[in-house]
Amino acid sequence: MMARTIATLGVLASLSACATLSRPPVGNADVPQPAKSVDLDRYFGRWYELYRYDASFQKGCEAVTADYSAGKGDTIQVLNRCRRGAVDGPLKTAKGRAKVVDRETGAKLKVSFFGPFYGAYWVLDRADDYRWSIVGEPSGRYLWVLAREPNPSADVKTMLRKRVEALGYDWSLVRETKQ
Repeated sequence: MMARTIATLGVLASLSACATLSRPPVGNADVPQPAKSVDLDRYFGRWYELYRYDASFQKGCEAVTADYSAGKGDTIQVLNRCRRGAVDGPLKTAKGRAKVVDRETGAKLKVSFFGPFYGAYWVLDRADDYRWSIVGEPSGRYLWVLAREPNPSADVKTMLRKRVEALGYDWSLVRETKQ
């Protein structure tokens, strides 16, 4: 019994070390609270990823989209798509679900693509007309900048960069997504 316990602890320690080593760097040590409330009915629909902090689960992804829609009960259905290696590469999809954590603002959610495991999803800022949004989470390791169109104007992209930096994110860690 003692040998089994020691072996289990060894495996857990190894997995913990691997998880720590594969985590992306902190790009914002002081993630702000969301700036605005979110009307989920207006947030639903297709979003195109413009920029992100690269994460292992998105390595090599281009032409990234996220579709949000009402699910059963209080859940939200999430469908993420990307093309591997190039905008015309093989399609990869991930289906998930989300739930609102902060009912007062609707800006803090938890999203799951793997069974009972949920990650924070905070809509940190958004356009008044829901044409763009900036999404992060409390650790400052993840960032996504989304828009309703795949290739917004250079002025919009410049404004989004300035807003991301004003929120405290390190732009040198940002990766532009090809659409």
